[in-house]
Amino acid sequence: MATTADIKNGMCIDLDGQYYFITEFLHVKPGKGAAFVRTKMKNVVTGRTLEKTFNAGVKIDEVRIERREYQYLYQDDMGYNFMNNETFEQIPVAKEQINGVDFLKEGMTVEVVVHAESETVLFVDLPAHVALQVTYTEPGLKGDTATNATKPATLETGATVRVPLFINEGEVIKVDTRDGSYVERVKS
Repeated sequence: MATTADIKNGMCIDLDGQYYFITEFLHVKPGKGAAFVRTKMKNVVTGRTLEKTFNAGVKIDEVRIERREYQYLYQDDMGYNFMNNETFEQIPVAKEQINGVDFLKEGMTVEVVVHAESETVLFVDLPAHVALQVTYTEPGLKGDTATNATKPATLETGATVRVPLFINEGEVIKVDTRDGSYVERVKS
């Protein structure tokens, strides 16, 4: 059991049966009245942001979480299957629990966030940027690099992203998995 004095960024707490990550906090000690802690929290499951104020000294339930490296193996009717890189244990994870699932590629190493006591998977985070091959896009024309115009491109995972006009089929590009945006062309 922790108190509001122990609050720090990245801490995971249990609030009304739901898990939240503390993203921002501020200890406030007004000239008159009791001190309090203003927090901004992100729901682990839904991703919603919540602002909450705690009185100073209030007890909060800290949740111990662990981040583990897993490798993506395959998808079946149970969900997406991952293998622990240390114990070789395999676990299925539902699609809703994976951030950036459209950019998931077989063999990719991801970070699985697990509740330490119950060993339940909270969510899966892909790397911030991944390199994927373009499987289909309209052909580019010489001299198309000067404008900010974009075109749709289908990647090897089946996801569609907007890319600059000079990107051609078969090229490898770097994609931001958090928002699905084109970052750069990967030099081979």
